[in-house]
Amino acid sequence: MTVPTDPESGRFVRAPNHFAARITADGRDGWPVEPGRYRLVVSRACPWASRGLIVRRLLGLESAIPAAIADPIQDERSWRFTLDPDGRDPVLGIRFLAEAYNAAEPSYDGGISVPAIVDVPSGKLVTNDYPQITLDFSTEWTAYHRAGAPDLYPDKHREEIDELNRGVYKDVNAAVYEAGFAAKQAAYDDAFTRLFAKLDELSERLAGQRFLVGDTVTEADIRLFTTLVRFDAVYHGHFKCNRHKLAELPVLWAYARDLFQLPGFGDTVDFDHIKRHYYQVHTQINPSRIVPNGPDLSLWVTPHGREELGGRPFGDGAAAVVGGRCRYAGSCQPLLGSSSTGSGNMSALYPWA
Repeated sequence: MTVPTDPESGRFVRAPNHFAARITADGRDGWPVEPGRYRLVVSRACPWASRGLIVRRLLGLESAIPAAIADPIQDERSWRFTLDPDGRDPVLGIRFLAEAYNAAEPSYDGGISVPAIVDVPSGKLVTNDYPQITLDFSTEWTAYHRAGAPDLYPDKHREEIDELNRGVYKDVNAAVYEAGFAAKQAAYDDAFTRLFAKLDELSERLAGQRFLVGDTVTEADIRLFTTLVRFDAVYHGHFKCNRHKLAELPVLWAYARDLFQLPGFGDTVDFDHIKRHYYQVHTQINPSRIVPNGPDLSLWVTPHGREELGGRPFGDGAAAVVGGRCRYAGSCQPLLGSSSTGSGNMSALYPWA
C-alpha cells in the first residue's frame, strides 16, 4: 500500500473524516442510541480504532455495541473481514468495510478508515469520526454503561482534556505518522522534532502525577496510550522515531505500563496484529514485508511503581473483571464480551484473560 504525500513539501497529511454523523441519546442526527443496532468496525492494529475498544470495554458497552474485527492485512480494497468464516462479517454480511461506505454514499471515492460504526439494519456507515466516537460513548450512551463505569470525560475537566488532546494529536498521535511517511527530509525533521519535544513535555507533566488530568483515567490517557503502546514495536524503527525508545524514557515507560496493566487497556492490545499490519502493509517503507521479532513484550507486565503517586484509576467507579479475574486492588465489576485479543503472544502476558 502506497501512502500519498504532498509532492511539494513531502508531508503526509491525514484526510479529514468524511462521515461525521453522531449517534446520540436524542437522535438529533437521525441515529438514536439503541443497543444492538450498530456495529463498531475496528482493526486491533489501528491506534485510532483501539481507542474505541478501550472506552467500550471500560464503560461496559460491549453488549450494547458489538464489534467486528478486520484483518490487520489490507489489500487494495482496504479493510476486509478475512478473519471471519468465508471472509464475510457474520452480522453485516459484507466482505469489505468499503461496502458499508458505499451503501451510505454510492459516489464516495475517498479512504476507508477504522473505527467505523455501521447501522446494521441498513448496512450503511454512520460515522468514521474517531475523535467524536469515544466521546459519545462516554456522554451519549450513559443509559447502557455498566454499574461502576468510570467517568472518562468529567465535566469539570473537559476543557483541560480537550486542550491536552489537541496538542497530543498534533505532536504525538499524528506526528509519528508524519515522520514515518515523510517523503522529504524537512518534513521528517519537523515531525521528529515536534514529537520528542511533546514527549519531553509530557514526561515533565507526568513525573509528579499519575494521570494526565486529575487523579483518574480520562479520555486524555486513552488517546496517548494507544500511540505509546505501539512505540517500540513499530514507531521507533518502522517510522524512524528513534531519538529514544519508550523503554528509555523512564516516566512515560512507567506510565504506559501502569495503564497497560489496568483492566480494559492491555487486554485489548494485540501486538501480533499491530506488527503485521505496519510491517506488511506499508510496503513503501518496508518492501521486504519482514516482521521484526522484538521487542520483548513481557516487559509490559513488570512493576511500574506509579501507585506511589496516588490517584484512583477508576475514580468513584469500579474496575472491571477481564476473563473472570480482577487485576486491580479495588472493587471489580464484570465486563461483557470476549477478552481474547486474537494474538498468541498475549496469552503469556494475560494469563487471567
